[in-house]
Amino acid sequence: MRSHPDACPGAVELHAAADGGLARIRVPGGTLSAAQWDAVRLAAAELGNGSIELTSRANLQIRGLADGVELAERLRAAGLLPSWSHERIRNIVAAPLDDNQDLVDALDAALCADPELASLPGRFLVTVGAAVSGLGGDLGLAGDVLLLAGTDTGVRVSDPVDAVVTAARLFQSMRGPAWRLSEVDDGVRKITAHFGVSSGAAFTPVVTPVAPSPLTPGVPLGRLDASQLPGVAVRLTPWRSLVVPAGTDVTGLITDPASPWHGVSACTGRPGCAKSLSDVRADARAWLGTPHSRPVHWSGCARRCGRPAGEVIEFVATGDGYEEIR
Repeated sequence: MRSHPDACPGAVELHAAADGGLARIRVPGGTLSAAQWDAVRLAAAELGNGSIELTSRANLQIRGLADGVELAERLRAAGLLPSWSHERIRNIVAAPLDDNQDLVDALDAALCADPELASLPGRFLVTVGAAVSGLGGDLGLAGDVLLLAGTDTGVRVSDPVDAVVTAARLFQSMRGPAWRLSEVDDGVRKITAHFGVSSGAAFTPVVTPVAPSPLTPGVPLGRLDASQLPGVAVRLTPWRSLVVPAGTDVTGLITDPASPWHGVSACTGRPGCAKSLSDVRADARAWLGTPHSRPVHWSGCARRCGRPAGEVIEFVATGDGYEEIR
């Protein structure tokens, strides 16, 4: 059981990393207008280290921020920070090729309107759509199915927004020090019972999607230069790729189906993370071209930050080379 609160960074309270302040910008559903994307790009260029990181939850990170920078106010003006009190819990990952942003926006507004939910853990996650239903969400929607901790317990809902808020309140009331619904003893069955489904119903784990759609250009190791894609509306995916308008200049992105970059990810590593035992990004680039049948993730320490969901080949730095985990 967890013995301390989670320390997920946000856009208001930054994380002190080895390379300066780290801000994580929640983007429910992953959708940014051209003006919002440009606001993030300019903030990264003018306040940070000039790059933007895509996370496995389809959020954004800016690194290298100095103390006292006015990032939060910039994001608020761009419509990316509608709630100061709830900003760390706005983790809603949506199937990026589905027409679901209106539902995402309604979920986000309802969660942010409930004062009780402001203290949910920063790891709390809601998924929307079948394509992302296996990403380990605490709560998920796929049609009329309400998923709980990544399982189909038989709960079917007619009002998805109310169902998610109700389930989030139940999780909050019973979680204690737990960060995730899966960590709460009998938590899934208690929520299932609240919705009137027999506690004896079979739980069906949801299969994790294997890879992003080839229609979404990938971002090598999830890091973009702040000068890329000016004036473009984007939709972020949890596979560190982007949905962009047809005709967009995607120079520098992964568009070749045969590219060795597909499925390769890494944590920040040195020099950005003080806990990292290696420059994992440089090591991943040196390794690139080695055949791999599954996604591959490089981690600078045993915390294995940023590891994608599902079956992954991992290289974990030990201080004396890498441990390969299959």
